[in-house]
Amino acid sequence: QVQLVESGGGLVQAGGSLRLSCAASGRTFSSYTMGWFRQASGKGREFVATINSSGRATIVATSVKGRFTISRDDAKNTMYLQMNSLKPEDTAVYYCAAVVSSALVVQTIQYDYWGQGTQVTVSS
Repeated sequence: QVQLVESGGGLVQAGGSLRLSCAASGRTFSSYTMGWFRQASGKGREFVATINSSGRATIVATSVKGRFTISRDDAKNTMYLQMNSLKPEDTAVYYCAAVVSSALVVQTIQYDYWGQGTQVTVSS
């Protein structure tokens, strides 16, 4: 079992940057494929990015491609989401998720563990 805690959210102006972190408990972090999802007010949870357990493969949603980068540091049991050129439409609660897998996982339903989320607000 793993517990996930997100941090790094906040209020930023359009065009600005934020880096989200997802700290995981436990000693088997390197066994997990990790993902970032987001949920805007009144909308469903949507996929943002995923990184596989080895860290050698990633997928980023089309809506954020070229602006967001996912990475992980297994020595620190932490995953990151670097968000650049932020837009007002990026405003949402951002969640990290984990599942024991070596494959990339983009479906919400496939993840077993979730953090509590961190709010990102981008002002225009």
